[in-house]
Amino acid sequence: MFAGGLRKNLISPEAYLAGELASPTKHEYVGGVVHAIAGAENIHNIIAGNVFLALGTRLRGKKCRPFNSDTKVRVRLPNQTRFYYPDVQVVCSPNPTDDSFQDQPNVIVEVMSDSTRRTDEGEKLDAYMTIPSLESYLLVESANKQVIVYQRDDTGFLRTVLSGTDAVVPLPCLGFDVPLAEIYEDLSLPTLEAVE
Repeated sequence: MFAGGLRKNLISPEAYLAGELASPTKHEYVGGVVHAIAGAENIHNIIAGNVFLALGTRLRGKKCRPFNSDTKVRVRLPNQTRFYYPDVQVVCSPNPTDDSFQDQPNVIVEVMSDSTRRTDEGEKLDAYMTIPSLESYLLVESANKQVIVYQRDDTGFLRTVLSGTDAVVPLPCLGFDVPLAEIYEDLSLPTLEAVE
């Protein structure tokens, strides 16, 4: 179990990983400070499940594989290590199977709500973009049918906003697209036009 989050009691990455395996609650780790993460609403889990299923179906038989929110991603910044639990990630060069985290995700997906927006579009965005293997970061809205896509190109990451069920999310690093209709399957959410 974890205590604190106080700066004077920083936890090592090794202690965090060992504690996380025994903890009934998930925690994210930012430079020695541990933060419990809250549970999610059903809509969040439905969207994350739809994304995982859409990716997993297309990746069956290929070397890349999807991981759900039980697998952490390790981000090594110049002055600190972080561990986050993305909702979905796709990894083409996975860590050993006895690890509880991945180091080289190619795609990371976060299902975003009002309570997670600041972290997903700020702290996590900045951290994820430092991962050399990352090609796509998807922020999937849970209040309307919209996905914000950060796609790596020769100059960095290009931001694109996709909305409506006719749109598709391009994932060139994986060789396929994912329609928003699959991401939001069986959900009655407004389109972006209705929200504006």
